[in-house]
Amino acid sequence: MSLLDLFRRQPPSAPAARERLQILMAHERAGVRGPDYLPKLHKDLLRVCKKYMQISDDKVSVRVEELGNVSMLEVNIELPGGGAYAR
Repeated sequence: MSLLDLFRRQPPSAPAARERLQILMAHERAGVRGPDYLPKLHKDLLRVCKKYMQISDDKVSVRVEELGNVSMLEVNIELPGGGAYAR
């Protein structure tokens, strides 16, 4: 380290800090979208379905599929009656 290095202007740390924060937030968001909420969502959907029709617990399935930066929530509910749902 020379004497001139002491007087050289240091690059601002704000862009580096912002980039680190963005990376940290992306990792946190990825963790939040994980399967932590799926059991509660499954339970709530099952409760609502049972409010309007007779349905067994294994007739509702919930899953999350991630494609790149897009998350898709897939909910499958097997309705009673076997055929098309009549209104």
